[in-house]
Amino acid sequence: MRLFFKLVSVLFHPILMPILGVFLYFRISPIYFLPKVINASLLSVGILTILVPLLLAIVLKKLGALSNFTASNTKERIIPLVFNIVIILVILIRLIPKTGATELYYFFLAILASNISLLIMVLFKIKASIHLTGITGVLMYIIGLSFHFSKDVTLLAAAIIVFTGMVASARLYLKAHTGVEIILGIFIGLIPQLLTFQYWL
Repeated sequence: MRLFFKLVSVLFHPILMPILGVFLYFRISPIYFLPKVINASLLSVGILTILVPLLLAIVLKKLGALSNFTASNTKERIIPLVFNIVIILVILIRLIPKTGATELYYFFLAILASNISLLIMVLFKIKASIHLTGITGVLMYIIGLSFHFSKDVTLLAAAIIVFTGMVASARLYLKAHTGVEIILGIFIGLIPQLLTFQYWL
């Protein structure tokens, strides 16, 4: 069971959530995008939100700034969160304008708000589940897209809800978080996405 929950934590790791949101946007959106725009967007987001953070984590671990790749304590989360905020800003300023997708802009703006919230919390030594922040942010974004484009995404949303429950169970089972930290992570993921709805729905 422990191996299963570790696999769940890896498959739904926070660094995978931005590219998942971008992929689902292009799948749900009725707007036509050139294949090269879609591929370039996915590749760029993948490099910036997956490859760069992984390289940073390796460097930090080599330098002794990370005891493990999960950044299990609040102090170890500060540098990765700051770098992630910078990465999201780069995506907002340099990448998203090239797609012309307003919906993606606000998706990443909400991610930025979530990351800033997480950073403020760790500065006050308050820990929240970044896993739950990531997956619930995608969930709320997908719900927004369904209303925006009048698309039925019931099965997709239901699947993500099930996966959210699995991730929460995994983090609790592995003793990576308490129930309060799980709830905090959920709200930090949901609320920023919800607040941006007024600007693009």
